[in-house]
Amino acid sequence: MSIIRSDRPPIQTPNVSITEHVLRHAERLADKAAFIEGPTGRVLTYGDFASQVRALAGGLAARGVGPGTTWALMAPNVPEYAVVFHALGYAGATITTLNPTYAAPEIAFQLKDSRATVIVTVALFEDTAKAAAKEAGIDEIFLIGPGDSPPVLALAGEPLTAQVSVSPHDVVVLPYSSGTTGFPKGVMLTHLNLVANIEQLASHMQMDEHEVCFAVLPFFHIYGMQVLMNYTLTRGCTIVTAPRFDMVQMLELTQKHRITRLFLVPPIVLALAKHPIVDHYDLSSVVQIFSGAAPLGGEIAEAAANRLDCSMAQGYGMTELSPVSHAIAKEDYKAGSVGTLVADTEARVVDPATGKDVARGQPGEIWIRGPQVMKGYLNNLEATSATIDADGWLHTGDIAEVHEDGHTYIVDRLKELIKVKGFQVPPAELEALLITHPDVGDVAVIGVPDEAAGEKVKAFIVRAAGSNVSAETLQAFVAEHVSTYERVSLVAFIDAIPKSASGKILRRELRSP
Repeated sequence: MSIIRSDRPPIQTPNVSITEHVLRHAERLADKAAFIEGPTGRVLTYGDFASQVRALAGGLAARGVGPGTTWALMAPNVPEYAVVFHALGYAGATITTLNPTYAAPEIAFQLKDSRATVIVTVALFEDTAKAAAKEAGIDEIFLIGPGDSPPVLALAGEPLTAQVSVSPHDVVVLPYSSGTTGFPKGVMLTHLNLVANIEQLASHMQMDEHEVCFAVLPFFHIYGMQVLMNYTLTRGCTIVTAPRFDMVQMLELTQKHRITRLFLVPPIVLALAKHPIVDHYDLSSVVQIFSGAAPLGGEIAEAAANRLDCSMAQGYGMTELSPVSHAIAKEDYKAGSVGTLVADTEARVVDPATGKDVARGQPGEIWIRGPQVMKGYLNNLEATSATIDADGWLHTGDIAEVHEDGHTYIVDRLKELIKVKGFQVPPAELEALLITHPDVGDVAVIGVPDEAAGEKVKAFIVRAAGSNVSAETLQAFVAEHVSTYERVSLVAFIDAIPKSASGKILRRELRSP
């Protein structure tokens, strides 16, 4: 066995909850802005943030919310997202984070699977939440901000003065991921997972209290939740929130608030590299662009960094890793690399065919072991066992090369997931939907490279006998049932889907020219 180990000094993970860790500087930085709501300029200081978290946690605890309770949170990036998230954590409860772009049936599945009892959302998503709640048998919905349902902040009560007793191994958050294959599964992340990964990241991404960070990547996604929200708060930074991506707004906010770090995904980095409007703004405050969630080409990365005269960094991880296993350390950028192992993390690169470790520089599936590895998939021992082996190695499903200097390059995907703008699209889900259309005889779905989105969805369709169904009809059918990023961009009609003797779709043949 050939184990690759991090060259970073070991960490001492604090034995605290994620909320205690996030609030550790709140008293000292009471008058400093923790959040600035980008569109309005509204400020929430560290002192007010801590007060609101403790008061809401107190009110929740008085209602019986605590260990064993799960609430669902579905909202855009606003300061109150962090208040609700951490109030629930401080009360000892579990949060399942919902993607607001999901259709009501997808949300209902997550609500039922996670056993959530309440939804917290905003007026914009209230109708979808009500439809999903009805299907899932949930009676209570609370809102961040005005709307028809009661306001969640009105539940505040006598402030909790201390964290409700929890174990470091208790599950605090349940984001949903498709893992390496298949349908969405609840990823059980513990207080220890989240706190450890924040400290693991610290030696690679050194930030101080003078930094101002841009947070448009959604807090419901593990990247936004952990890196943009929790990590930056533990470092005493100021977070400028934006509910959705708008190029002009991002540039204006960066100029106005002298933002120092831009946490982005490849499509936005591409826009920074090429869009002519960038030249009309003063972006000299930016010291680093950090790209994650999907691979970023070296040429685009360097073009964006040169244009803004700042450093460029990438990272690698997944929801099941809380999420970071690799990152670019300061002054250690290499084009195309996702960086080196963060502290207290081990890796192996394994030949999927033989199960044997490959030599340095050779491709193989990358396996990860460390304190950031999830507890497992909720209600799914079979999927957990298929992903985490008996020795604690998480099998990522990504093909990587690790060079002698420890830099890691993701070169292919063993797993079948499609990555669209950083979001996971399981082809099996779209295939299961498309095959229900009466004009579809057989179907296979793959991802194809796209400069802006990373990948886009392509469906290969075998028409049912006598059918002349159009691509537009099938695309519209899919669009009625799935999120925007899951929609089919391309359709090809073929005579037969290539399959193995066992009936498995041969996607590599479909990817061939």
